[in-house]
Amino acid sequence: MKKYIIIDEEVIDRLVEGKYVEGSLHRDKWTGAITFNAWKRKSPKNRKDKLVKKLKESVKNIKVFGSIPKDLGTAQVMAMLDEHSHDAKDALIDREIINFV
Repeated sequence: MKKYIIIDEEVIDRLVEGKYVEGSLHRDKWTGAITFNAWKRKSPKNRKDKLVKKLKESVKNIKVFGSIPKDLGTAQVMAMLDEHSHDAKDALIDREIINFV
């Protein structure tokens, strides 16, 4: 059995270039023909954060990164948070010294 599928020229061009095309295949309500609808996805415009010791620096923010196990007590968690904060401050100072020297 042969079935014909309606595909746009843009999709054919992308396939000829060797690229993948994601989309949905469905039957048209009015004509009954099988139609391929390519998804129009936009590439992400956000730049990735870069990790500087325990800091992540994005375009607008500086983020402190830390991971603390749940099984520690409150006092140990607080001490580790202080340590992370101190390390983050040191990393900021180091970055400023390196950038302006």
